[in-house]
Amino acid sequence: MNKQLITEDKKLKIPDLISIGVYTAVYFVMVTIATFGSNLLLPGFSYVFLPAVSALISGCIYMLMAAKVPKFGAITIMGTVVGLFLFSSGHFVLSLIAGVLCSLLADLIGKATAYKNKLWILASYLVFSFGLMGPVLPLWFMKDTYIAKLEARGKDAAYIEGVFANINQGTFVIAVVSILICAVLGGVFGQKMMRKHFEKAGIVS
Repeated sequence: MNKQLITEDKKLKIPDLISIGVYTAVYFVMVTIATFGSNLLLPGFSYVFLPAVSALISGCIYMLMAAKVPKFGAITIMGTVVGLFLFSSGHFVLSLIAGVLCSLLADLIGKATAYKNKLWILASYLVFSFGLMGPVLPLWFMKDTYIAKLEARGKDAAYIEGVFANINQGTFVIAVVSILICAVLGGVFGQKMMRKHFEKAGIVS
């Protein structure tokens, strides 16, 4: 009977789904802020650094959800919803694939310690943050298809040239490294901000 209660407690319930929906909505807001911030502060490199900027400012949201909904499926749902939104808004299918795979892997990492270890949750957030690479990966790996899509939308040669002006192997490496750095910084900051919630949830170092 006790085992059954424990199993039931690990399942997502209606209140959990509502909480996930709220955290996902706030995460969307943070990504939107990161988008505007990247365009404003990093003209010409906004595509490259958008995932990193998002990772830097969204750590609190992720860590709060990890503390409040420490159940397998919560992170996967959030990442999948984000991926579905990006895909339905006109991005390539890679945006959905990356969102699902990265969030699922992040969820599995958290589950490995029952969402009770700060370092593992931080690692989970790092992996999750790579989900936003999905929409920008075609810039490096599907250039011709991306150009064709822009042309179909009526974009001229000057606009297309501007989009790809800073897209090369070097900026891909920079994008990956910047996500690693910003996810760690954003995650650590989020954990410090959510310290009280972590303590209540029994999350340890």
